[in-house]
Amino acid sequence: MADLIDIGLNLTHDSYDKDRDDVIAQANAAGVSRMIVTGTSVTASVQAAELCLAHPGMLYSTAGIHPHHASQFDSHSIEALSRLLESDATVAVGECGLDYFRNYSPQEDQLRAFEAQLELAAATGKPAFLHQRDAHTDMLSLIKRHRASLAGGVAHCFTGDAEQLAAYVDLDLYIGITGWLCDERRGEALRQAVPQIPLDRLLLETDAPYLLPRDLDPPPKDRRNEPKYLPHIAKRLAEIIELPVADIANAATANAERLFALQRDGD
Repeated sequence: MADLIDIGLNLTHDSYDKDRDDVIAQANAAGVSRMIVTGTSVTASVQAAELCLAHPGMLYSTAGIHPHHASQFDSHSIEALSRLLESDATVAVGECGLDYFRNYSPQEDQLRAFEAQLELAAATGKPAFLHQRDAHTDMLSLIKRHRASLAGGVAHCFTGDAEQLAAYVDLDLYIGITGWLCDERRGEALRQAVPQIPLDRLLLETDAPYLLPRDLDPPPKDRRNEPKYLPHIAKRLAEIIELPVADIANAATANAERLFALQRDGD
């Protein structure tokens, strides 16, 4: 299996505070050579960027404000994110989008913050790292409005059905697949949809420490997801779409390098 890239994990989460370096080392040993640390607020985006400085060429980051924190979004947020995005190691704008499932921020604030971050992505030439839950129609409408000016984007942690998948693919977006695929309770719609993902649109991610694959045997006692489980997700996906796992790995790695402008060692 080719070296994998975990395009979305929350490595600044406090559950890693005692063993973060070990988590990174174990991921590398499992074949996950590069990881993109997700920024979900200005503070978290700064922390993600600082973590990358300690692991150049191995860790990258995103800079953005999650819809849960959209009510905190203001002009200073854009300035702070813009500064972070000046670094080559900060490779995408986000995690940004809409989440109407919990509505921790009012929907009007979410829409305002999301559109501003799409405009920031267009201005910086960096792709959008997209979050959506129970907001597909509004999400699609805003992306369509800005798609022509965007350098690209990924539907991070895609958990939808075939119809939603087709809508994102029609917009030439990438699709991020997580351990949701391995959830026998909630993942059936996704398992039905994944055969429709073009190989040149596929990305792999763990969203660690969340979304631990439920079919790990044995499961970790602490129930914490880690990037070292990314090969398990790749193998499960390969089984479902009936392709060699090497094809999945090679495609996902090449796609991540292309979307996020990542370089291989020696390039």
